[in-house]
Parts: sequence; structure tokens; C-alpha cells
Amino acid sequence: MREYLLTLCITAAVTYLLTGPVRKFAIVAGAMPEIRARDVHREPTPRLGGIAMFFGLCAGMLVADHLTNLNEVFETSNEPRALLSGAAVIWLIGVLDDKFEIDALIKLGAQMIAAGVMVVQGLTILWLPIPGVGNVALTQWQGTLLTVALVVITINAVNFVDGLDGLAAGMVCIAAAAFFMYAYRIWYSYGIEAAAPASLFAAILMGMCVGFLPHNMHPARIFMGDSGSMLIGLVLAAGAISVTGQVDPDAMKLFSGSERNTVHQMVPVYIPLLMPLTIIAIPAADLILAIVRRTWRGQSPFAADRGHLHHRLLEVGHSHSRAVLIMYFWSALIAFGALAYSVNSASMWIVLGVVFLSAVGLGLLLLPRFTPRAPLWAQRIVPPRYRRRAVGAPAAAAAPGQDVPDADGDDRDASDDRVPAGVSGAPGVNGATAVGPRSRLPR
Repeated sequence: MREYLLTLCITAAVTYLLTGPVRKFAIVAGAMPEIRARDVHREPTPRLGGIAMFFGLCAGMLVADHLTNLNEVFETSNEPRALLSGAAVIWLIGVLDDKFEIDALIKLGAQMIAAGVMVVQGLTILWLPIPGVGNVALTQWQGTLLTVALVVITINAVNFVDGLDGLAAGMVCIAAAAFFMYAYRIWYSYGIEAAAPASLFAAILMGMCVGFLPHNMHPARIFMGDSGSMLIGLVLAAGAISVTGQVDPDAMKLFSGSERNTVHQMVPVYIPLLMPLTIIAIPAADLILAIVRRTWRGQSPFAADRGHLHHRLLEVGHSHSRAVLIMYFWSALIAFGALAYSVNSASMWIVLGVVFLSAVGLGLLLLPRFTPRAPLWAQRIVPPRYRRRAVGAPAAAAAPGQDVPDADGDDRDASDDRVPAGVSGAPGVNGATAVGPRSRLPR
């Protein structure tokens, strides 16, 4: 575990230290595209954050190769080299896209090529553990197609969710943490060496995200761009592919006791099928909804719009930071809920805990719809948004959704006083990362 922590810290440190110079390089290189209709920031912000993340990945791999225990991963498996090869391909395409805006079909082809490079070097799905059937061996073509499909879906799911400051990096970091705990348990508790590469990939991925997040949290100073989002999506998919189909039920010695106990104990064998889906559940749902929405309108599935889940949260009335935290919450609930179920699937407390936290999450989603008003005796201790205001008070102090007395005595919603996006000189605008029309002026 200490060597994994050392690898994580080195990866995070390299990524963090290189992000500042990369930001200056992106500004000089002109990798600051104009504001698009779907963007939530108001000033051009440099991209190419994936450059620092890629060098962090290389540093983590280099350090792990020189550690005593992790060096065995490089000696017994070719998967780390396969990951580096595929990451280099997808990173180069991402850098070019951040600078020159490559066509979506060309990027899709590059994603398939990167997946194919990993398959050629041995990073592929060999068999699938199917409940009630057992391990089903896949042919070479079946394994290749399934691997390429998983890589492409994961890359685009992460790319689609990269719409708010710190959202993609934080969600992937949460998913990588849950996946690391699962893979490390399979490797350490059951002694299955095939799970060691997946543990290494997850640790390095966490370091990449942790090192980049301080520069990318709201207000962001740099975006990771497609060079970063596609890269972390590829690493996340590589970890899932590395452990899926590599778990041997006989080696885990789970076939003991009654049939009911055996079914419960076999859950860790089937979790590799579910874990890759749970760690990208939110991005994958956003991806599917975006494809259905765009094709229903007669648009290309790759056409950009403002209908993603994080855009919907902003439209409901959540602030930028709260929308990101809500997405973090749901990602952690799904990923760690699946992890807890794999550890003890017979515990009713785990199910009840997931149900309770889901109810809390639904309450957080509807929070802007209900703005409570504090009683008169609590006016001095509650935040300004919950205080009662006297008639004639300026509307700029009102929160969205509160009734504001108008000059003629009628009530109107404070959201009617929003300043249109792009108005310069509006108070409260937060430079390159202001989200939506948050400033308000009296009529």
C-alpha cells in the first residue's frame, strides 16, 4: 500500500507543478477558443491541461517501475506498456483538437485506434463471468470488439460530463478511488496477481486528478480540454478492462457452504461486470440522454448543446459549486455503494444506507425549489438569502425564486431581474468562470 501511495503522490505532484507552466504555454500558443453557446464561462480560458496530466501519468509509471513490489507488474504483464501506448495516441489527438478543433468523426476514429493499440499489446477482455452460466470464453474478435466498445463509451462519457469547473476530474477521481479499493482487495485479500495492474492504473489516475483539481476548481484557471478528458477516460477504461475477466473463481475459493452462501460469496466474481458500469454511471447516463435528445431533434449525436445534466442543475437554480458537489455525491453513492455490496452483499444495512442517501440526494436536487424564510428572531444569524426583506429593498439582494415586492405592490420573481449573459460591467461576474447570469439589477 505504501508504494501505491508513493506513486499516487508523485503523479499528483508532477501534474500539479506542470499545470502552471502548461497554462502559460496554452496562452502563448493560442489554445483559448472563443466562448461557445453551450459554455458556462464568460471569458476565454486556456485549455491543454491534458499535457500536465499525461506527464503525470508517465512520471507515475516511471516511479512504479523502480519500486520493489510494483516492478513485478511490469515484469509479468505487458498491460502498463499497452496503456502508455494507447494514452499517447489519444493524448496527441486531444492536443490537436484543443488547438485546431478536429472533426468529431476523426476523434472517434482516433479513439478506436487507441483502443486497438492496447488490444494488440494484450490489454483486452479474455472472458466474461456471467451469473448462472460461469466464465464464458470470448473469441479474439469478440474480445476486441467488446474492448474497443468499452474504451470508446468510457472516453466519450467522461468527455461529455466535462462541462463545469472541476466536474470531470472530481468524478473520475471518485470513481478511481472506488475502483482502486475493489482491485486492491481482489489482489491483496485473494492473492490474484491479475488485479495488480488495475490497482496501479487506479492509483495513477487518482494522482492525475488530484494534481489537476487545484487549478481546475471553480473559478478555474485552466481547462483539461479533450487532451485531458479523453486521457483520463482511457485510463479509467483500461483499469476496468484489466480486471474484467481476469478473476478466477477457483483461486478465490468461494465455493463453500450452502448454495445460498455460495451465491452471496460469488458476488466479487461478478462485480467486474458491474463496477465499470457503476463508476461511469452518471457520465454514461448523460451520454445516452444526449444521443437520444440530439437524434430526436434530427441533429448529429456529436452536436453540442446545453442539455447535459450539469446544465440542467444550473437551470434548476443551483450554483456552480453546488451543482458540482451534487454530481460528486451521486457518483460516490453509486460507486461506493457497489463496492460495499461486493464486500458484504448479505447486509441489509448497506441497502438501507444506499436508499437513505438516495433520498438525501433527491432532496438536494430539489433544494432550489424550496427557499425557506427564517423567522424574525433568527434574521441576524441566518445567511442573507433566507432573511425577510422590507418592501422597497433592492432586488439585487434577493435569491432566485424569492418573491420581491415591486414598486406597485405586486410580487414578482427575483429571477426576472437577471442580467443577460455577456453584459460587461455587471457586478459579481467572476471572470472566466462565471456561470450563467448570476448578477441582478433592479428594474
